[in-house]
Amino acid sequence: MPTDPVLPAFIDPAKLDEFLVQALAADVGSGDVTTLATVASDAVVWATIESRQYGIAAGLYVVQRVFALADPDLVVDWQISDGGKLCPGTALGTITGNARSVLKAERLALNLLQRMCGIARETYLLLLAASPARVRGTRKTAPGLNLLDKWAIMLGGGESHRLGLYDRMLIKDNHIAAAGSVRAALQMAQQYRDHNAPGMCIEVEVCNHAELQEALTTGGFDEILLDNMAPLKDNGRVDTTHLERAVQEVGGRYVTEASGNIDIVAAQAISKTGVDFVSSGAITHSINAFDVALNISNERRH
Repeated sequence: MPTDPVLPAFIDPAKLDEFLVQALAADVGSGDVTTLATVASDAVVWATIESRQYGIAAGLYVVQRVFALADPDLVVDWQISDGGKLCPGTALGTITGNARSVLKAERLALNLLQRMCGIARETYLLLLAASPARVRGTRKTAPGLNLLDKWAIMLGGGESHRLGLYDRMLIKDNHIAAAGSVRAALQMAQQYRDHNAPGMCIEVEVCNHAELQEALTTGGFDEILLDNMAPLKDNGRVDTTHLERAVQEVGGRYVTEASGNIDIVAAQAISKTGVDFVSSGAITHSINAFDVALNISNERRH
């Protein structure tokens, strides 16, 4: 049986509703002319949302809010909960009520559902390949949808990592270039944290053995991001030699994260290195929409 949705702490229901109202308004504009022309104002329909592939349900709460904001009298009845497994033909739920209202909300609801389910599915598949390493998302999300993208990652079994530029210090290559060195960047980050953000996590990105050694001798951080240390070779195999060496040199002193064009094939190889996390931008920036459909009937289905 479906369970009540549990919203992550970073989702503000009021702000989510505000965003959805704006999205609906942008889509409808001066009016849904096709529906106004072809559907009677008092027509009532029963609609079913159905999965057409295997995956993970994600975004049901969001979809329910879209329909409620379009018309509070619409009744949404879910047959599954967020995070539940989907297969072709799975009925996620039904929407009952005014036909014009259902059609007004249909596209926005499906757009968000397809994206969130697609992210959750890819996260889940990457997690299976990377285990026992865990999966993190990145900030390579769609502008305006970043929190929904992060939520979908979590529903797929991954972790959101940082939500934005404000909740974690992640010293990347361009920060290091601007600061002058790994050591200088770390020392300035530590000083900033001591005076402005006590307890905030500091993570530093390194791309080679020299940068790794500089970070380890400097210290003062919490996590280390090992970027592009498992490249794809010409023979199609992933070379994890440098990543394995880096993990061994860290020796469990810091949380380790591997990044850099990590797909399922790379994750399977990286899983054997002992790294704690793999991170992937592709699970949000290059996602394929999950195949779901909303089918309307003017006769109640039992």
